Amino acid sequence: MTHQRRRDTTEEAWRELVSTARRTAAEGLVVGTSGNVSVRVGDLVLVTPSAVPYDRLTPEDTVAVDLEGRQVLGELVPTSELPLHLAVYRETDALAVVHTHAVHATAVSTLLPELPLIHYMAAAFGGPVRVAPYALYGSAELAAHMLEALRGRTGCLLGNHGTVTYGASLDQAYDRTAQLEWMCRLWLTAAALPGRTPALLSEEQVAEVGRKLKGYGRRDGGDAGG
Repeated sequence: MTHQRRRDTTEEAWRELVSTARRTAAEGLVVGTSGNVSVRVGDLVLVTPSAVPYDRLTPEDTVAVDLEGRQVLGELVPTSELPLHLAVYRETDALAVVHTHAVHATAVSTLLPELPLIHYMAAAFGGPVRVAPYALYGSAELAAHMLEALRGRTGCLLGNHGTVTYGASLDQAYDRTAQLEWMCRLWLTAAALPGRTPALLSEEQVAEVGRKLKGYGRRDGGDAGG
């Protein structure tokens, strides 16, 4: 890749990252400057900076680190959750990571060790979404707990904290975040009815959906139910 092409690719990735970060705020998944977003471009990780409102970010504010966390682009300080993002890139095939403080998902993280199988879209995460035990934000301990909860999954809840999802693109990582928050809201709504217990799916039923989702978008495949 030529220097100019690499620069163009980085600039486009930064624009997409800022757009995704702004979506998390606009759709109520974060408050203020909480939460963070990153995207991998080759051996660089572009990441939102610490304590800067997303609507103030410009192309000149690009922040990038290498996979060891050394800053190679930008003057702004990378997010305090950088260890969490880098852990995902080191241990998975992720190309994008979204971390939020979504209210319904965070509420569920205080109640359960994993999100009950309330909806078949749990298949998009590889099965039941686990809750990582609480640890101080920005810590190596939090990153370790998160990796354990992500084992075989594409998203998890962080106890008393929020959500982490990853994907092959910013759009996919964001969509998984939105789906996770929706499923948590669904479970909380159903579980709140006095005297009633929500019906749950079995792991085999969810696995069946997972197999069908592998064909999603192909002419011979299924769809996500619309």
